[in-house]
Amino acid sequence: MENNLIAPDQARINVTYAGANGDLPDPVAFDAPDGDVKGWITEALRAGSIPGIGADPGADLRDFVVDRFQASDVRPWNLIQLRPKTPFGI
Repeated sequence: MENNLIAPDQARINVTYAGANGDLPDPVAFDAPDGDVKGWITEALRAGSIPGIGADPGADLRDFVVDRFQASDVRPWNLIQLRPKTPFGI
């Protein structure tokens, strides 16, 4: 998806999981609750629908961190990052 298709109240979700990194193809509401973000990404990981990250039917993100970054001059869209609590986790 082109970044210019992300509305001001939406965000791209970037995921770091099992040593891999990828973006959820569809934008989401920037103010979505953390639990919803983790649920969407868990489902996407289990289905293998995040480019760059292989399917994991047992994906469990309960201990993951959700970080949010507002759009800037360098990155003109909002970003949500979902990552392990520790660098290079799982």
